[in-house]
Amino acid sequence: MIIFQPLLAEVITPVQALVLGAVQGLTELLPVSSSAHLYVVPTLLGWKYEGVAFDVALHGGTLAALVIAFWNDWLALLREAFSADGAVAREARMMWVKLVAATIPGAIAGKLLDKLADTTLRQLPLQAAMLAIFGLILWLVDRSRPGRDERSPGWGTAIAMGLAQCVALVPGVSRSGITMTAGRATGLSRVSAARFSFLLATPITAGALVLKLKDMPHDVPMATLGIGVASAAVFGILAIRVLLRMLRTMGFGVFFAYRAALAAGIVVWLARH
Repeated sequence: MIIFQPLLAEVITPVQALVLGAVQGLTELLPVSSSAHLYVVPTLLGWKYEGVAFDVALHGGTLAALVIAFWNDWLALLREAFSADGAVAREARMMWVKLVAATIPGAIAGKLLDKLADTTLRQLPLQAAMLAIFGLILWLVDRSRPGRDERSPGWGTAIAMGLAQCVALVPGVSRSGITMTAGRATGLSRVSAARFSFLLATPITAGALVLKLKDMPHDVPMATLGIGVASAAVFGILAIRVLLRMLRTMGFGVFFAYRAALAAGIVVWLARH
């Protein structure tokens, strides 16, 4: 079993926080796995790996990006839940229930597998395999399934995407990638799958942030952490906008190609060290 230890013991610098925040913002919301990147990037650069708690703290920026990007959607769901139109109100309330129900499996799995995700699963060979395998699955499912636009997906789709979040605890799988795969497998269009995936990411990200903040390393200055969080927010908004625009005209092939190339690069690096 190979678990890499940090090569350097220095406290994370503002520049490193800026870079890792950008990595978090881009890779959490694109289907390429932020957990893998946040471990692989400092490992390959010889930086200290601050641990899962620091990674999750950067999710504060991702959470801000999700709220900002989908603010109108959340307001519309809230307003429609109290609409005088009974049909509109029922649909909006059911959407809220689906989001809560779909969040529960990932929350339970995250609590149960917290320590395992922080130790045993942090293996570069495993992360390389997950990057390649689940990138391929996403691409194949996307190519083989027709898509329908749905503002509020059915119960089967919502639960499938919620259960998929449990698998994303393994670094390299990608939360956004596996939930979009589940959405596409149940017949959602690319944009509809991405939209529900992003809405579903908001409560699970908030929960993970609250759970892990108590474990934040005390040697990380608040100003440095703030730089990382702000960087994650800015690049997270960029990632959301780019992905939704891309999915209107193309599939997930480019993400599979990137994941496969990164996996191959990790294997080559491991072979030389």
